[in-house]
Amino acid sequence: MKKIVLMLFVMLMSISLPKSMTAAEGIELYTPYTGISVTPGESIRYTFEILNHTSNVQQVTVELEEKTNDWEYTLSSDGWHVQSLSIKPNDIQEFDIEVVVPLEVEKGLYQMKAVAQTENGLTAERELTVNVTEEGTFASEFTSDQLNLEGHSDSTFSYNTTITNRTADEQHYALLAQPPNGWHVDFTVDGQTVTAVTVESNSSQNVTVNVTPATTVSEESYEIPIVARNENTSAELTLEAVITGSYDIELTTPSGRLSDSLTAGRSKTIELIVENTGSATLTDISLSASQPHNWDITFDKETITVLEAGESELVKATITASRQAIAGDYVVDITANAPEVNANTSFRMSVKTSLLWGWVSILTIAIVIGGIYFLIRKYGRR
Repeated sequence: MKKIVLMLFVMLMSISLPKSMTAAEGIELYTPYTGISVTPGESIRYTFEILNHTSNVQQVTVELEEKTNDWEYTLSSDGWHVQSLSIKPNDIQEFDIEVVVPLEVEKGLYQMKAVAQTENGLTAERELTVNVTEEGTFASEFTSDQLNLEGHSDSTFSYNTTITNRTADEQHYALLAQPPNGWHVDFTVDGQTVTAVTVESNSSQNVTVNVTPATTVSEESYEIPIVARNENTSAELTLEAVITGSYDIELTTPSGRLSDSLTAGRSKTIELIVENTGSATLTDISLSASQPHNWDITFDKETITVLEAGESELVKATITASRQAIAGDYVVDITANAPEVNANTSFRMSVKTSLLWGWVSILTIAIVIGGIYFLIRKYGRR
């Protein structure tokens, strides 16, 4: 009797309980990534599983509801874009939902709901939260980690810049610059000089900007505006170059005269003036010469350690002509060379033969004439 009562109780309870509690039948929607943080323009790929707890094949469609109108998504499985899925009894089917966050979007939390529904009315839902961490834009950006560089007037300033396309379309940007008069600017990408670049949507392109100052630049700061633009969008950037000094050197003589004379085999000492005509200090200035064959040139100072701007140094050069040098003009090139700049001066040296050799020649001629005269007197009448 007790067994009969117990069986009746169980039957009554099963009738009174909801269907969802009496069996595990239905479909279930699952993804581990229900809360994701992104930046504007990024794509989110949710990996889902649909679990079919029924004993029948279920044809399931999936939609993303409660999303903002300008948010787009696609449904795919095994690399195919799909509109619905067919799931075997008590089986699991995987699929992906890819959500594209708009470029122009406000910072904050966004709620969405993935809803799966079968043909016979079974449904499953999963709440999704997207945290947009920064304010979005629909524009282009021109940026650089180092906007300010300094160097001497003969330096080339190279700036590493980045163009970012935060629009929904590919953009072709013309690259332009407005440097001071006499300055030169060129743009390079991967070592190649360019005048324009193409950047895909929500992508970036690195561009090196090379700036060469004018030859007569003074010590101060200079601004170089650059722009990337097209008919749809543009972005600007202002670079700064600080000129800290200029390098220049002059090599001459105290009188300015660049010619002299000497006798073959003899030496002559000439005075040279090495002057720093720039605005920056010069160091380790070396003196060298290129002379004719078998000539010799020495300096009383082969190196000038430091030469401040506006200062000069007197150097003596001793030039020794070859003993075999014949009369005529010879060129001697002298160079003052610093690590940053150099100066070259050509001297014209006129060589004269020695007077001793002149007298020897005259004496030789006289001896020859005298010998001929003697021979004529002695044997000429025979």
